[in-house]
Amino acid sequence: MKPLAVDLCCGLGGWTEGLLAAGYRVVGYDIEAHAYGDERYPGELRLADILTLDGSQFAGAALIVASPPCQDYSYMAMPWAKAKAKAKAIRADETGAELEKLNRLFNACFRIQREASAAAGRHIPLVVENVRGAQPWVGRAAWNYGSFYLWGDVPALMPITFRAESSKAPGRVHLSDGAPHTARLSNPAEGIKNPGFRFEGSKRSFQSESVRQHNSASRGSRKAAAAKVAKIPFPLSHWIGRAYLPPACICPTECDCQEPDGNPALVSEECPVHNYRPEFTPDCPVHDPEPTR
Repeated sequence: MKPLAVDLCCGLGGWTEGLLAAGYRVVGYDIEAHAYGDERYPGELRLADILTLDGSQFAGAALIVASPPCQDYSYMAMPWAKAKAKAKAIRADETGAELEKLNRLFNACFRIQREASAAAGRHIPLVVENVRGAQPWVGRAAWNYGSFYLWGDVPALMPITFRAESSKAPGRVHLSDGAPHTARLSNPAEGIKNPGFRFEGSKRSFQSESVRQHNSASRGSRKAAAAKVAKIPFPLSHWIGRAYLPPACICPTECDCQEPDGNPALVSEECPVHNYRPEFTPDCPVHDPEPTR
């Protein structure tokens, strides 16, 4: 049986594509089905608002991932008077109600994780993706893969991403460590939500850039563009999936013990279940129990 992964705010399934390839069964949750041309969610889609989900139903999950909407965070990172006024109003609200409203989907992801972990009696890892502009409101990200910023249980070992920058030395790029390195990416734009476009306040806004890409001002085109721009890149989702993929359990689930008359026996000498600990085998990479008689 494949381990279960839950994809919250799944969109077009950038997380899901990598997790499926890593060997998970993936169930995605979103308030609507995203289907644009040949592109659609590749996993098991459930239509639901994550604000209404009870996390205890995910007690059997091996991993939870999420990519809540980023438009409000991106908008307030823009150098526009209305964007700055909106951010100022939220900060001025001493009750904290406006901040809670802003972060409600982000916080819901962690609530769901807590409820799932409590029901499972173990910690279920959660990785949440959003934009750089979310950091002033939800705290510093643990890691970023280009313009994809990550919070939660981010693995200690993550892939190196490159960001091409101008340099005095031709053919050189800079890593996040600030030191120049020789470029070796076949696609230098990998890890960027849209080449030449960034979400922290420079250049175009999320919506205007999406519309520019698709040369249409229709609502459907804007939604399609937004979903495609925000899609998690496969190298990132696959890496996270591999990092948390549990070892396969080969413990038998049925017992073949039988008496000569065909009735079930208490113990059979050859039974792979009862000859050892119930439901465990000595070769199981998960349980690996000591043989008992």
